[in-house]
Amino acid sequence: MKAIWMLVAIAGLSVVTVGCGAPKDTTQAQTQSPKTSVAVDVVIAKFDTLQAGTEFTGTTAPIREVSVKSRLEGRLLDLNVDVGDRVKAGQAIAQLDDAVLSATVLQADAEIAAREAEVSQASASVGNARAQVERARVEYQQAQADANRFTKLAKDGAVSSQAAEAALTRARSAEQSLRSAEQQVNLQEQSVGASSQRVLAQEAIKLREQERQSYTTITAPISGIVLERVSETGNLLFAGNDVIKLGDFSQVKVIVLISELEISKVRLNQSVDVRFDSFPNQKFTGTVKRISPVADPVARLIPVEVVVPNPDNKLGSGQLARVKFSGRQERQIVIAETALEPSGRPTQPPKGVANNQSDQQMKPKTDAKPTASVSDKGKPKTGNVFVITGDRKEPKVTTRQVTLGDRRDGKVEIRSGLKEGDIVVVRSGGKLQDGDSVRVSAISE
Repeated sequence: MKAIWMLVAIAGLSVVTVGCGAPKDTTQAQTQSPKTSVAVDVVIAKFDTLQAGTEFTGTTAPIREVSVKSRLEGRLLDLNVDVGDRVKAGQAIAQLDDAVLSATVLQADAEIAAREAEVSQASASVGNARAQVERARVEYQQAQADANRFTKLAKDGAVSSQAAEAALTRARSAEQSLRSAEQQVNLQEQSVGASSQRVLAQEAIKLREQERQSYTTITAPISGIVLERVSETGNLLFAGNDVIKLGDFSQVKVIVLISELEISKVRLNQSVDVRFDSFPNQKFTGTVKRISPVADPVARLIPVEVVVPNPDNKLGSGQLARVKFSGRQERQIVIAETALEPSGRPTQPPKGVANNQSDQQMKPKTDAKPTASVSDKGKPKTGNVFVITGDRKEPKVTTRQVTLGDRRDGKVEIRSGLKEGDIVVVRSGGKLQDGDSVRVSAISE
């Protein structure tokens, strides 16, 4: 009996020995087997800003709006443009009745002809007066010679003194006739000048009437698009009446109302982002051109004018615009907050592993490190990230300490520790350690 118990004890000892040896072999086998690469999602570090710009809404309007008016009274005979038509500067768009003005121009032509006839007549009179002057000069010269001769003869006693005095009288009379003829020439020349001035005045009247007649053809003062037809064919227009309204859409302006609390973010010539619901996939850039110095005394809102280039004439009037003003902020490297992982802890456990680790959730996690550490007041926050290094075919991860900045919407600023273009792990399928081989499965934006 004692021998049997000894055999049982020996058999039990053998079983215990075998059971204790099996796990050791398995552990050695696992240690000797090669470690597989961990699948990771990565992101490329790039410069960005976290500050979200404030968005305001406004309505588009043409950069210039011009009312085309009639410059004189007349009936509108033709209006050959309609709303939406494009016109060029100088293009004829309407026609007024010009019958009365045409008659006025013809009358001015007739008056010019009459005044030119007066000039011709006065010029002929000048010619006659000059001929009269020449005759009077000849007569004066002859009378003066006779007077000289008779005076000499009278001294010699050949003629009487009465004859000499008569010759002197005739010479003086001839001199007066010459002076009178010369004055007539001057008067006739002045008459020619006056007639010429009347011709010029009448020509000016004709030019004025022709200018007024040209106003009957109404032209576009600027290139643009017809916004409104104010008048219609057949209407009687007076000077100053509107005919059409034109808008210049080479640029569009948007007036937004900004609170006095937000106006500090706005400055002249600032570039802003503008979106239009009519073009949801297209981004426009505008410029702040005017900030009103006067705010609404009730709403405390300040009008700000933003100008948006419109080279393709896509934008029209009355469209809803969403304007975003971004404050001044230095651009920093920005990555997802999920990249801030403590060494050796997976960001996202593989599928099917979470259920197997339910028993581990009950254990206290004494070895876990915080995602980011905050030092004393006034010192920067720090954290650790994994950066992809090595060959593309066999990438590995390297732990790198970074200095953190502001956080917003799941993103964090990196003040130092990363540079633009670094490839950073944001999610992993298993826990990582410095130098581990990884397999890049996705690149996030």
